Amino acid sequence: MDQNDTDVEAGELPLRRVFNEELGCDVLDCAYLSAACAHCDDAPCVMACPVGCLQKDYDTGMTVYDNTRCIGCRSCGMACPFGAPRYLPDSEKMVKCDGCNERLKSGLMPACVRACTFGALTCMNEEEYQNSVKARALHAMLLATGHRS
Repeated sequence: MDQNDTDVEAGELPLRRVFNEELGCDVLDCAYLSAACAHCDDAPCVMACPVGCLQKDYDTGMTVYDNTRCIGCRSCGMACPFGAPRYLPDSEKMVKCDGCNERLKSGLMPACVRACTFGALTCMNEEEYQNSVKARALHAMLLATGHRS
């Protein structure tokens, strides 16, 4: 089981997915992309939920959910450009990464950031990201490989 009691061995999808992209160019042979909920400022999933299960926690910036009222309509998943909310057939409800919101409120890092032994994952606000060296490096890599950022 992971931080969110996702039973990956039983076939449930984890809340963070990793994609391997073979680029076949001189700069990079392949790239790995780790994707989870982006916790958008103006999260479309929040507006899409007809029963108000999703909301923004403005103290942490995370998009959090309470699926006790979830009717399993999957509107949030369809509205999300990243496909972050997932349907769980066993409970007939949606689930998504909450950014380990309770950990953040306690001054701790999200579990995925803490567990990443290579330091590839970080947790920062959008302004910190825009000013970071990693953002500039990613932008340069995408341009060098012919991708738009």
